[in-house]
Amino acid sequence: MGRVNVEEHKGHRVVVADCRNCTPEQLIDVFDEVKEIVTAQPEHSIHTLTDFTGAQFDRDSITRLKEAAAFDRPHVVRAAFIGVDTLPEVYHKAIENFSARRFATFKTREEALEYLTKDETSRQSA
Repeated sequence: MGRVNVEEHKGHRVVVADCRNCTPEQLIDVFDEVKEIVTAQPEHSIHTLTDFTGAQFDRDSITRLKEAAAFDRPHVVRAAFIGVDTLPEVYHKAIENFSARRFATFKTREEALEYLTKDETSRQSA
């Protein structure tokens, strides 16, 4: 099984990116795969969950994440991050500012999935 999968949760489709313990180079590969999957979906139809536990970041990986997040924006209903202890807050804010999206952060996968699949009437504006 690869690092990127589409899962069903409470009737919603969620692209799950497992970035645990990734190097910056591996992150770039994961971000490219996520972008390919997400942009193949109809607009406002998919959720994303990214687990960054233990991941290592550099300028290139953050740049690629910002670009992918901006490119994916029309397709995503909600996005969540978990394991952001190694993601500096300045990078998190830069990703949100560049992509004009919000990435909610959670401690656990369960909390993130609950957020992603809650009431559809409060969709994030992509």
